[in-house]
Amino acid sequence: MEKFADEALIEVSSGKGGNGCVSFRREKYVPRGGPDGGDGGRGGDVIFEVRRNLRTLAHLRYKRFFKAENGRDGEGSQRYGRNGSDVVIPVPPGTVIKDDETGEFIRDFGKDEGTFVFLAGGNGGWGNVRFKSAVNQAPRKALPGQPGLARRLRVELRILADIGLVGFPNAGKSSLLDRFTNARPRIAPYPFTTKIPNLGVLTLGDRDIVLADIPGLIAGASRGVGLGVRFLKHISRTLGLVFLIDLGEDSCEEAFDILYRELDAFSPELLRKPRIIAGSKTDLEGASGRLEALRGKYKNEHVLGISVFSGEGLSELAAAIGAMADRLETPGAGTEAPGPALLGGKRRAR
Repeated sequence: MEKFADEALIEVSSGKGGNGCVSFRREKYVPRGGPDGGDGGRGGDVIFEVRRNLRTLAHLRYKRFFKAENGRDGEGSQRYGRNGSDVVIPVPPGTVIKDDETGEFIRDFGKDEGTFVFLAGGNGGWGNVRFKSAVNQAPRKALPGQPGLARRLRVELRILADIGLVGFPNAGKSSLLDRFTNARPRIAPYPFTTKIPNLGVLTLGDRDIVLADIPGLIAGASRGVGLGVRFLKHISRTLGLVFLIDLGEDSCEEAFDILYRELDAFSPELLRKPRIIAGSKTDLEGASGRLEALRGKYKNEHVLGISVFSGEGLSELAAAIGAMADRLETPGAGTEAPGPALLGGKRRAR
Protein backbone atom coordinates (compact mmCIF):
# COMPACT_ATOMS: atom_id res chain seq x y z
CA MET A 1 0.00 0.00 0.00
CA GLU A 2 3.03 2.34 -0.04
CA LYS A 3 2.21 2.81 -3.73
CA PHE A 4 -1.26 4.03 -2.84
CA ALA A 5 -2.78 6.43 -5.36
CA ASP A 6 -6.28 7.87 -5.18
CA GLU A 7 -6.21 10.08 -8.29
CA ALA A 8 -5.16 9.58 -11.90
CA LEU A 9 -5.51 11.32 -15.25
CA ILE A 10 -6.06 9.01 -18.21
CA GLU A 11 -6.92 9.34 -21.88
CA VAL A 12 -9.26 6.80 -23.42
CA SER A 13 -10.45 6.26 -26.98
CA SER A 14 -12.71 3.71 -28.61
CA GLY A 15 -11.84 1.99 -31.86
CA LYS A 16 -12.68 3.22 -35.35
CA GLY A 17 -15.03 1.09 -37.42
CA GLY A 18 -13.57 -0.74 -40.41
CA ASN A 19 -14.31 0.48 -43.94
CA GLY A 20 -16.79 -1.25 -46.21
CA CYS A 21 -15.41 -2.95 -49.30
CA VAL A 22 -16.21 -2.39 -52.98
CA SER A 23 -15.84 -5.75 -54.68
CA PHE A 24 -17.51 -7.82 -57.42
CA ARG A 25 -17.76 -11.52 -57.84
CA ARG A 26 -15.29 -12.68 -60.50
CA GLU A 27 -15.05 -16.37 -61.30
CA LYS A 28 -14.18 -18.41 -64.36
CA TYR A 29 -17.74 -18.88 -65.54
CA VAL A 30 -19.15 -15.79 -63.84
CA PRO A 31 -17.33 -12.90 -65.57
CA ARG A 32 -19.87 -10.31 -64.45
CA GLY A 33 -20.96 -11.37 -61.00
CA GLY A 34 -22.78 -9.05 -58.66
CA PRO A 35 -21.34 -6.98 -55.80
CA ASP A 36 -19.86 -8.96 -52.92
CA GLY A 37 -18.04 -6.36 -50.81
CA GLY A 38 -18.39 -7.08 -47.07
CA ASP A 39 -18.97 -4.67 -44.21
CA GLY A 40 -16.22 -3.36 -41.96
CA GLY A 41 -15.92 -4.59 -38.41
CA ARG A 42 -17.06 -2.59 -35.41
CA GLY A 43 -14.48 -0.72 -33.35
CA GLY A 44 -13.73 -1.86 -29.81
CA ASP A 45 -15.40 -0.27 -26.75
CA VAL A 46 -13.85 1.40 -23.72
CA ILE A 47 -15.08 -0.53 -20.68
CA PHE A 48 -14.55 0.12 -16.97
CA GLU A 49 -14.70 -2.96 -14.75
CA VAL A 50 -14.87 -3.01 -10.95
CA ARG A 51 -12.46 -5.48 -9.40
CA ARG A 52 -12.68 -6.05 -5.68
CA ASN A 53 -9.05 -7.15 -5.39
CA LEU A 54 -7.92 -3.61 -6.26
CA ARG A 55 -7.47 -1.05 -3.46
CA THR A 56 -5.70 1.77 -5.29
CA LEU A 57 -5.38 3.55 -8.63
CA ALA A 58 -1.61 3.11 -8.78
CA HIS A 59 -1.89 0.95 -11.91
CA LEU A 60 -3.37 3.94 -13.78
CA ARG A 61 -0.31 6.02 -12.97
CA TYR A 62 1.92 3.73 -15.02
CA LYS A 63 -0.41 3.33 -18.00
CA ARG A 64 -2.32 6.48 -18.87
CA PHE A 65 -3.42 5.82 -22.45
CA PHE A 66 -6.11 3.26 -23.22
CA LYS A 67 -7.14 2.71 -26.83
CA ALA A 68 -9.51 0.05 -28.10
CA GLU A 69 -8.67 -1.77 -31.32
CA ASN A 70 -9.98 -0.54 -34.65
CA GLY A 71 -12.35 -2.74 -36.63
CA ARG A 72 -10.90 -4.47 -39.69
CA ASP A 73 -11.96 -3.51 -43.21
CA GLY A 74 -14.45 -5.66 -45.11
CA GLU A 75 -13.25 -7.84 -48.00
CA GLY A 76 -14.62 -9.43 -51.13
CA SER A 77 -16.74 -12.58 -51.19
CA GLN A 78 -18.91 -10.87 -48.55
CA ARG A 79 -16.27 -11.34 -45.88
CA TYR A 80 -17.01 -9.02 -43.00
CA GLY A 81 -14.15 -7.36 -41.16
CA ARG A 82 -13.33 -8.57 -37.65
CA ASN A 83 -14.59 -6.45 -34.76
CA GLY A 84 -11.93 -4.60 -32.79
CA SER A 85 -11.05 -5.82 -29.30
CA ASP A 86 -12.39 -3.85 -26.36
CA VAL A 87 -10.06 -2.17 -23.88
CA VAL A 88 -10.98 -2.98 -20.28
CA ILE A 89 -9.86 -0.61 -17.52
CA PRO A 90 -9.94 -2.20 -14.04
CA VAL A 91 -10.86 0.05 -11.10
CA PRO A 92 -11.44 -0.59 -7.38
CA PRO A 93 -14.87 -0.21 -5.77
CA GLY A 94 -15.63 3.39 -4.89
CA THR A 95 -14.08 4.87 -8.03
CA VAL A 96 -15.53 8.10 -9.44
CA ILE A 97 -15.00 9.18 -13.05
CA LYS A 98 -15.16 12.81 -14.22
CA ASP A 99 -14.37 14.64 -17.44
CA ASP A 100 -11.05 16.38 -16.84
CA GLU A 101 -11.82 19.34 -19.08
CA THR A 102 -15.38 20.18 -18.03
CA GLY A 103 -15.56 18.54 -14.60
CA GLU A 104 -18.71 16.69 -15.71
CA PHE A 105 -19.60 13.81 -13.42
CA ILE A 106 -19.73 10.59 -15.42
CA ARG A 107 -19.95 7.57 -13.13
CA ASP A 108 -19.74 6.52 -9.50
CA PHE A 109 -18.84 2.88 -9.04
CA GLY A 110 -20.51 1.75 -5.84
CA LYS A 111 -20.33 -1.60 -4.09
CA ASP A 112 -22.52 -3.51 -6.55
CA GLU A 113 -21.26 -2.09 -9.85
CA GLY A 114 -19.92 -4.57 -12.41
CA THR A 115 -18.92 -3.26 -15.83
CA PHE A 116 -19.67 0.01 -17.59
CA VAL A 117 -19.32 0.62 -21.33
CA PHE A 118 -18.14 4.22 -21.40
CA LEU A 119 -17.28 4.79 -25.06
CA ALA A 120 -18.76 2.62 -27.80
CA GLY A 121 -16.63 1.83 -30.81
CA GLY A 122 -17.50 3.19 -34.23
CA ASN A 123 -19.77 1.12 -36.45
CA GLY A 124 -18.24 -0.55 -39.47
CA GLY A 125 -19.00 0.86 -42.91
CA TRP A 126 -21.30 -0.98 -45.31
CA GLY A 127 -19.84 -2.85 -48.26
CA ASN A 128 -21.24 -2.38 -51.74
CA VAL A 129 -23.35 -5.52 -51.48
CA ARG A 130 -25.63 -3.48 -49.21
CA PHE A 131 -26.40 -1.03 -52.02
CA LYS A 132 -27.49 -3.54 -54.63
CA SER A 133 -30.99 -2.92 -55.97
CA ALA A 134 -33.11 -3.62 -59.04
CA VAL A 135 -32.08 -0.33 -60.60
CA ASN A 136 -28.44 -0.44 -59.47
CA GLN A 137 -27.12 -3.96 -59.77
CA ALA A 138 -23.45 -3.00 -59.81
CA PRO A 139 -23.01 -0.33 -57.13
CA ARG A 140 -19.51 1.02 -56.71
CA LYS A 141 -20.29 2.58 -53.39
CA ALA A 142 -19.18 1.62 -49.88
CA LEU A 143 -19.19 3.51 -46.60
CA PRO A 144 -16.20 4.30 -44.39
CA GLY A 145 -16.21 3.16 -40.80
CA GLN A 146 -17.37 5.61 -38.16
CA PRO A 147 -14.61 7.18 -36.07
CA GLY A 148 -14.07 6.28 -32.44
CA LEU A 149 -14.49 8.67 -29.52
CA ALA A 150 -11.81 10.04 -27.22
CA ARG A 151 -11.98 11.61 -23.75
CA ARG A 152 -9.57 12.79 -21.09
CA LEU A 153 -10.73 11.62 -17.68
CA ARG A 154 -9.98 12.30 -14.05
CA VAL A 155 -10.34 9.12 -12.03
CA GLU A 156 -10.72 9.44 -8.25
CA LEU A 157 -10.96 6.81 -5.56
CA ARG A 158 -13.21 7.28 -2.54
CA ILE A 159 -12.76 4.26 -0.33
CA LEU A 160 -15.84 2.42 0.87
CA ALA A 161 -16.05 2.17 4.65
CA ASP A 162 -18.79 2.10 7.27
CA ILE A 163 -17.09 4.22 9.94
CA GLY A 164 -14.37 6.85 9.52
CA LEU A 165 -11.76 7.59 12.21
CA VAL A 166 -10.97 11.32 12.43
CA GLY A 167 -8.43 13.06 14.63
CA PHE A 168 -5.20 14.99 14.97
CA PRO A 169 -1.88 13.31 14.15
CA ASN A 170 -0.79 10.83 16.82
CA ALA A 171 -4.25 10.76 18.42
CA GLY A 172 -4.29 6.95 18.34
CA LYS A 173 -6.36 6.22 15.21
CA SER A 174 -3.93 3.70 13.76
CA SER A 175 -3.45 2.03 17.13
CA LEU A 176 -7.22 1.68 17.50
CA LEU A 177 -7.52 0.22 14.01
CA ASP A 178 -4.73 -2.23 14.82
CA ARG A 179 -6.47 -3.28 18.06
CA PHE A 180 -9.95 -3.59 16.56
CA THR A 181 -9.09 -5.27 13.26
CA ASN A 182 -6.57 -7.41 11.41
CA ALA A 183 -5.18 -4.34 9.66
CA ARG A 184 -1.58 -3.57 10.48
CA PRO A 185 -1.06 0.15 9.83
CA ARG A 186 2.28 1.77 10.48
CA ILE A 187 2.43 2.94 14.10
CA ALA A 188 5.10 5.18 15.64
CA PRO A 189 5.26 7.75 18.48
CA TYR A 190 5.46 10.77 16.19
CA PRO A 191 2.93 12.75 14.10
CA PHE A 192 2.02 11.98 10.49
CA THR A 193 2.96 8.31 10.70
CA THR A 194 -0.14 7.56 8.61
CA LYS A 195 0.30 8.92 5.10
CA ILE A 196 -2.33 6.84 3.32
CA PRO A 197 -5.85 5.69 4.29
CA ASN A 198 -5.97 2.32 6.02
CA LEU A 199 -8.94 -0.02 6.13
CA GLY A 200 -9.76 -2.70 8.66
CA VAL A 201 -12.73 -4.93 9.44
CA LEU A 202 -14.24 -4.91 12.92
CA THR A 203 -16.12 -8.17 13.49
CA LEU A 204 -19.04 -7.97 15.92
CA GLY A 205 -20.94 -11.24 16.21
CA ASP A 206 -22.05 -12.26 12.74
CA ARG A 207 -21.46 -8.92 11.04
CA ASP A 208 -18.42 -7.01 9.76
CA ILE A 209 -17.94 -3.25 9.97
CA VAL A 210 -15.30 -1.60 7.80
CA LEU A 211 -13.28 1.10 9.56
CA ALA A 212 -11.23 3.75 7.72
CA ASP A 213 -8.25 5.49 9.30
CA ILE A 214 -7.29 8.64 7.38
CA PRO A 215 -4.11 10.71 7.89
CA GLY A 216 -4.30 13.10 10.79
CA LEU A 217 -5.84 16.55 10.38
CA ILE A 218 -4.49 19.82 11.70
CA ALA A 219 -5.85 23.34 11.86
CA GLY A 220 -6.16 24.69 8.32
CA ALA A 221 -6.55 21.23 6.76
CA SER A 222 -9.56 22.36 4.73
CA ARG A 223 -7.28 24.97 3.10
CA GLY A 224 -4.62 22.41 2.20
CA VAL A 225 -2.44 22.50 5.34
CA GLY A 226 -0.99 19.14 6.34
CA LEU A 227 -1.71 15.72 4.82
CA GLY A 228 -5.29 14.96 5.76
CA VAL A 229 -7.11 17.26 3.34
CA ARG A 230 -6.21 14.99 0.40
CA PHE A 231 -8.04 12.14 2.09
CA LEU A 232 -11.06 13.89 3.59
CA LYS A 233 -13.04 12.79 0.54
CA HIS A 234 -12.56 9.18 1.65
CA ILE A 235 -14.89 9.64 4.63
CA SER A 236 -17.65 11.13 2.46
CA ARG A 237 -19.16 7.66 1.93
CA THR A 238 -19.03 6.54 5.56
CA LEU A 239 -22.15 5.97 7.61
CA GLY A 240 -20.71 7.61 10.72
CA LEU A 241 -17.59 9.13 12.26
CA VAL A 242 -15.49 8.51 15.36
CA PHE A 243 -13.52 11.54 16.54
CA LEU A 244 -10.34 10.53 18.39
CA ILE A 245 -9.26 13.13 20.97
CA ASP A 246 -5.86 12.76 22.64
CA LEU A 247 -6.44 13.12 26.40
CA GLY A 248 -2.70 13.42 26.93
CA GLU A 249 -2.78 16.93 25.47
CA ASP A 250 -3.66 19.99 27.54
CA SER A 251 -5.55 21.41 24.55
CA CYS A 252 -7.79 18.36 24.17
CA GLU A 253 -10.93 20.39 24.99
CA GLU A 254 -10.39 22.54 21.88
CA ALA A 255 -9.49 19.61 19.61
CA PHE A 256 -13.05 18.67 18.70
CA ASP A 257 -13.91 22.31 17.92
CA ILE A 258 -11.01 22.53 15.47
CA LEU A 259 -11.84 19.20 13.81
CA TYR A 260 -15.50 20.19 13.60
CA ARG A 261 -14.69 23.46 11.86
CA GLU A 262 -12.29 21.83 9.40
CA LEU A 263 -14.86 19.22 8.35
CA ASP A 264 -17.52 21.92 8.10
CA ALA A 265 -15.27 24.00 5.83
CA PHE A 266 -14.49 21.00 3.65
CA SER A 267 -18.06 19.67 3.41
CA PRO A 268 -20.96 20.43 5.77
CA GLU A 269 -22.46 17.07 4.78
CA LEU A 270 -19.80 15.33 6.87
CA LEU A 271 -21.20 16.87 10.05
CA ARG A 272 -24.66 15.49 9.38
CA LYS A 273 -23.33 11.99 9.93
CA PRO A 274 -23.82 10.43 13.36
CA ARG A 275 -20.65 10.61 15.43
CA ILE A 276 -18.94 9.43 18.58
CA ILE A 277 -16.24 11.31 20.46
CA ALA A 278 -13.62 8.93 21.87
CA GLY A 279 -11.09 10.36 24.29
CA SER A 280 -7.97 8.24 23.83
CA LYS A 281 -5.03 7.42 26.12
CA THR A 282 -7.04 7.31 29.36
CA ASP A 283 -4.11 5.46 30.91
CA LEU A 284 -2.04 8.67 31.00
CA GLU A 285 -1.78 10.86 34.09
CA GLY A 286 -4.49 13.50 34.25
CA ALA A 287 -6.51 11.91 31.44
CA SER A 288 -9.52 11.09 33.63
CA GLY A 289 -9.97 14.75 34.58
CA ARG A 290 -9.69 15.85 30.95
CA LEU A 291 -12.25 13.22 29.95
CA GLU A 292 -14.75 14.55 32.48
CA ALA A 293 -14.12 18.10 31.26
CA LEU A 294 -14.73 16.89 27.70
CA ARG A 295 -18.02 15.28 28.72
CA GLY A 296 -19.08 18.43 30.54
CA LYS A 297 -18.35 20.63 27.54
CA TYR A 298 -20.11 18.43 24.98
CA LYS A 299 -23.18 17.27 26.85
CA ASN A 300 -25.14 16.66 23.66
CA GLU A 301 -22.43 14.36 22.24
CA HIS A 302 -21.73 10.69 22.89
CA VAL A 303 -18.34 10.86 24.63
CA LEU A 304 -16.39 7.74 25.60
CA GLY A 305 -12.98 7.16 27.12
CA ILE A 306 -10.63 4.50 25.76
CA SER A 307 -7.09 3.23 26.12
CA VAL A 308 -5.60 1.00 23.44
CA PHE A 309 -2.71 0.24 25.81
CA SER A 310 -4.83 -1.04 28.74
CA GLY A 311 -7.97 -1.98 26.79
CA GLU A 312 -10.17 0.32 28.87
CA GLY A 313 -13.41 1.30 27.12
CA LEU A 314 -12.67 -0.60 23.91
CA SER A 315 -15.59 -3.00 24.24
CA GLU A 316 -17.93 -0.08 24.97
CA LEU A 317 -16.66 1.80 21.89
CA ALA A 318 -17.00 -1.30 19.70
CA ALA A 319 -20.59 -1.77 20.87
CA ALA A 320 -21.36 1.91 20.20
CA ILE A 321 -19.91 1.64 16.70
CA GLY A 322 -21.95 -1.49 16.04
CA ALA A 323 -25.14 0.14 17.32
CA MET A 324 -24.55 3.21 15.16
CA ALA A 325 -23.93 1.12 12.06
CA ASP A 326 -26.98 -1.06 12.72
CA ARG A 327 -29.20 1.97 13.23
CA LEU A 328 -28.05 3.62 10.04
CA GLU A 329 -28.51 0.49 7.94
CA THR A 330 -32.08 0.05 9.15
CA PRO A 331 -34.58 1.17 6.47
CA GLY A 332 -36.17 4.48 7.43
CA ALA A 333 -33.55 5.28 10.06
CA GLY A 334 -32.29 8.85 10.21
CA THR A 335 -28.75 9.62 9.09
CA GLU A 336 -28.11 12.94 10.77
CA ALA A 337 -26.15 13.43 13.96
CA PRO A 338 -28.34 13.56 17.11
CA GLY A 339 -28.39 17.32 17.58
CA PRO A 340 -25.88 20.09 16.94
CA ALA A 341 -22.51 20.11 18.67
CA LEU A 342 -21.75 22.43 21.55
CA LEU A 343 -18.81 24.56 20.47
CA GLY A 344 -17.22 26.52 23.25
CA GLY A 345 -20.23 25.83 25.49
CA LYS A 346 -22.65 27.51 23.04
CA ARG A 347 -25.02 25.94 20.59
CA ARG A 348 -23.62 26.30 17.09
CA ALA A 349 -25.86 28.13 14.61
CA ARG A 350 -26.74 26.08 11.55
